[in-house]
Amino acid sequence: MNKEEIIEKLKEAMKGSSEVQVDWDSVSEESTIESLGFDSLSILDLIYDVQQLFDVEFEAEAMVGVSTVGSLVDFLQGKLQS
Repeated sequence: MNKEEIIEKLKEAMKGSSEVQVDWDSVSEESTIESLGFDSLSILDLIYDVQQLFDVEFEAEAMVGVSTVGSLVDFLQGKLQS
């Protein structure tokens, strides 16, 4: 799965969990997860959704340092390849 495909799937997962109005068409790799409406609690819902959507398992702590859509894509690509 390439980066663009992962980003599109992530946007779909984020749309359902975000608590703010977001122009999802303008979301890019540089977009911060926080700017998309996720705080320390709602990120846990997003982690669960991502695990289900991509059929991967990881501890929430593994995402420490993941702050942008691009870093989340890189993280997921690593999980999908292993």
